[in-house]
Amino acid sequence: MTIRAVVFDIGGVLEINPERVAPQRWEARLGLPAGAISERLSDIWTGGSIGTVGLNEVEQAVTGRLGMDDQQLAEFMGDLWREYLGTANTELIEYARQLRPEYRTGIVSNSFVGAREREQAAYGFEVLVDEIVYSHEAGLLKPDPRIYALICERLDVVPEDMVFLDDSELCAAGARDASIHAIVYQNNVQAIADINALLRA
Repeated sequence: MTIRAVVFDIGGVLEINPERVAPQRWEARLGLPAGAISERLSDIWTGGSIGTVGLNEVEQAVTGRLGMDDQQLAEFMGDLWREYLGTANTELIEYARQLRPEYRTGIVSNSFVGAREREQAAYGFEVLVDEIVYSHEAGLLKPDPRIYALICERLDVVPEDMVFLDDSELCAAGARDASIHAIVYQNNVQAIADINALLRA
């Protein structure tokens, strides 16, 4: 076995994300029943994740379906993006950075329309790794095997020569099904040790 590429998830891995509580806060603020935001915007959240709706459509749906004015919309979207972006997992980001140029590196993320621009501004992921596959750009969500095939193609490696780190067992299992060496992220010490063990194997 010769590992030639290491690929990372973003949320919960390269980013440390807080508990998502903004929808509940806004339901209370707007006098909506629990779960109403998720229910009313379910198709929009899905569409934004695979790129079938744009940010303008997202914002129109939010204002129309939740009865928000422009000020509330700006505050609501700001709250959602703050939770989405979280904070940098600086130790793991630096680890990913030092893997190059010996290894090809990449990102595969179940994302949302607008994420590339915001994550680049916050964390510079486009210069951190060689290739990024965002679900909203690819039209594919992990654990769809096609999204793993896409990152292999872009990095010019076969699946058996890749390590993938994700905090979701479901997504890691999907990568394993595609013959990729997948590791479930628990913490930085464990993740880095597990990757290094595969790199030395």
